[in-house]
Amino acid sequence: MNYSSIPVAQTVVQHCKAKDIRDIVISPGSRSAPLTIGFTEDPFFNCYSIVDERCAAFFALGMAQQRQRPVAVLCTSGSALLNYYPAVAEAFYSTIPLVVLSADRPLYKIDVGDGQTIRQDHVFDRHIGYSANLKQDVSHATEKIEKYAPHYLEGDMEAIQKGIQAYNDGELNKAINLAFDKRLPVHINVPFEEPLYDKITLPLVHPNIAGDKSVSIALEELDDFSKIWNASTRKMVLVGVNYPDSVQREFLETLAQDPSVIVLTETTSNMHHPNFFPSIDSIIAPIEKSSHTEELFAALRPDILLTFGGLVVSKKIKAFLRKYKPRHHWHIDPLRAYDTFFALNHHYKGSVNDFFGLFVPKIHAVESDYYGFWNRIKEDCEAKRKEYLEKIPFSDFLAFKHIFESTPGGVQLQLANSSTIRYAQLFDLKPSQEVFCNRGTSGIDGSLSTAVGAAMYNGKQTVLITGDLSFFYDSNGLWNNYLKSDFRIILINNDGGGIFRILPGQKESDTYATYFETTHKLDAEHLCAMHGVGYACANDEKSLKNQLDGFFESSVEPKLLEIKTPRILNNKILMQYFDFISSGIINHIL
Repeated sequence: MNYSSIPVAQTVVQHCKAKDIRDIVISPGSRSAPLTIGFTEDPFFNCYSIVDERCAAFFALGMAQQRQRPVAVLCTSGSALLNYYPAVAEAFYSTIPLVVLSADRPLYKIDVGDGQTIRQDHVFDRHIGYSANLKQDVSHATEKIEKYAPHYLEGDMEAIQKGIQAYNDGELNKAINLAFDKRLPVHINVPFEEPLYDKITLPLVHPNIAGDKSVSIALEELDDFSKIWNASTRKMVLVGVNYPDSVQREFLETLAQDPSVIVLTETTSNMHHPNFFPSIDSIIAPIEKSSHTEELFAALRPDILLTFGGLVVSKKIKAFLRKYKPRHHWHIDPLRAYDTFFALNHHYKGSVNDFFGLFVPKIHAVESDYYGFWNRIKEDCEAKRKEYLEKIPFSDFLAFKHIFESTPGGVQLQLANSSTIRYAQLFDLKPSQEVFCNRGTSGIDGSLSTAVGAAMYNGKQTVLITGDLSFFYDSNGLWNNYLKSDFRIILINNDGGGIFRILPGQKESDTYATYFETTHKLDAEHLCAMHGVGYACANDEKSLKNQLDGFFESSVEPKLLEIKTPRILNNKILMQYFDFISSGIINHIL
């Protein structure tokens, strides 16, 4: 087996191997050649080649999302590294462990006019778990160091190199261990002097590799909190982004059977029970439109808000809980607790299952009409939704109805941000479907690339549902050799950023269309032809039904279904939906 001749390159590769980081997503470049050689020459690693660094980072993010362990990305020096930033920020806020490896020029060649050179150290600053800036070997390219930075060589050469090796080992141990322990992205910047392509057949270094010394956190005594819980008649459990099947069923059943508890979930919560409330906005919106708004919100206001999981999609529930604050807000997470509602009282630092394992034996069901009252509203809203969907014309809303009805169970759904994730909240998805969305930063960038990467490690068929701007923005996500034949893309094309038609503004003005909606006349047919993706199109309800029939069946190539919907009509139908489900329901129940 061949190795790079540069000690620090060997050190990085050996640390990754010792920590079982197998997946390396590589973007081409010369400065990174020593690391590329080290990873690709060792059959231990699974190496992937993706040209576009932004797509590469999101591709790696998708793999790490599914594996729930670190995946590495590798790039050359210069602006290549900056293209990782969107995915690094997403990983930071979604607690997904990415290991960013960047090749750099020697320190003495920074800011002297050398090409493809920027200040790479600490480039991710406030969105990174740890930045390791490794030191340049003095045993490699010594003559160049003597020419450009002779002070590096002052003293005993062997001792200097040993010190560099010890420092680099220490930094690598800190960075990689933190990625595992804290589930955060880390950045490892590695300076190389030329020559870069030399190989040897035996390793030069034997790194000092240290394991993770973190200790598990014991949950505190819960007696006082269980007493508060048992004394309350209104408890709300709100679940954000959550991995499928991650919470034990017995705990969910306990919550679901308590008449003093309502459990609010989202599509990304991946939690299902007939007694849960999966469409939050369908509950909140009718209250907003009711003549009894204050009275109803006061009735919904919980004494205790218990939250777990990642970030929450619904703006309406955030606005409600920020105005009608709970007396107690407790959050469960081993690492962090966001004070999203400006009411956080306590952070339980542990896993959800560990918490409930200690908490559930201490609590009991409390007699209350809290669940019963709001469940009657939920049932009426669901009946109204069904009635509304039977009468509306072809639109985004109707298209999503047919998409979710036709998408089979047992698939992985990757949802793009903006309109897609919000429409999804209005429907009951199949419990066997796993749902993912980049909600850390909630950006439209990278949804396609993330889905392609996620498909590599999820044994289920992957279906990406995306809007047009998100898809075209990340269309380079198709530019790779890793699209699986059962990969499916459903593209809702409403000729622009349809979500802006729901927001305030002069929607019919040229300025609004150009600078907010960014209207266009693009379609995906030629992109699909270029990348070997099967293409189909629907532009009305009948053609949509026909195209969805058989769309998910096995094929020799990935497929994309483009659904063209009426830009001007979509927002009106959505807003009228909330008016429709509001009419008569709340006042009747009161």
